[in-house]
Parts: sequence; C-alpha cells; structure tokens
Amino acid sequence: MAQHQSSKKRIRQDAKIRLRNRYYKKSTRTAILKLREMEDGTEAKKFLPHVISMIDTLAKKNTWHNNKASNLKSKLTKFVTKLSA
Repeated sequence: MAQHQSSKKRIRQDAKIRLRNRYYKKSTRTAILKLREMEDGTEAKKFLPHVISMIDTLAKKNTWHNNKASNLKSKLTKFVTKLSA
C-alpha cells in the first residue's frame, strides 16, 4: 500500500483517468459500430466527421496509438465513400 501522500494522490488520479479513458474509448467504439451499421450514404457522410473527431481526441490523449487512429479513419472514410457511391 502507498505510504507517501504524493503516491496516494497519484493512485486517486490514475483511477479517475482510467474511468475517463474507458468512457471515451467505449463511446468511440460504439460510434464506430453505429457508423459501420449504417446503410444510408448521406447519413453516414454526416456522422463521419463526428466519429473522426472522437478518434482524433483519443489519439491526441495517447489513449490510442496514432497509427491505429489513422488506420481507423482511413477504413471508415473508405467505407463511407463506397456506401455513398
């Protein structure tokens, strides 16, 4: 168990950050699933920037690796383009 006050604080902060990361990751994964299940091209085109913004936020906060974010954005953009064509 932590003895120093600073390590106790670090444990508290880590718990809050872990919960926040879990929330953002889960909501982003849900949004990606929702986008992939769409069949209407115009609706998907409107929803894509929102999902890309969520992915960028996770990459910026180092929750997801930049390459993972880039790959996801590329695949989703390709999907929406094919859907609307």
